[in-house]
Amino acid sequence: MYAQSHGSADLNDVAITPDVLAYINKRDCDFRICTSCGGPILLPLRMKSPKKTDLLLKAGNHMIYVSIHQARFLSCINLDMIPFFDDNDETGYDSG
Repeated sequence: MYAQSHGSADLNDVAITPDVLAYINKRDCDFRICTSCGGPILLPLRMKSPKKTDLLLKAGNHMIYVSIHQARFLSCINLDMIPFFDDNDETGYDSG
């Protein structure tokens, strides 16, 4: 499979939930969706840098780089894709 560098092929139908947009805006950085052993995962670029084959998706004032390996299966970006390490509540995300 060939993908153009930093293209945006067929990501127009991908929904980003409002809570993920709030999460991205609060952290004020770009993110990448890549593959983990548990499925797609959303990480800040400081943790997982983009690849030349990633596709771009606009998320508010920021960008989400999407692995070409995940792009064909992606229909929605939601909080389940964000790894949380805080067991104090159900989501680990403070929306306030």
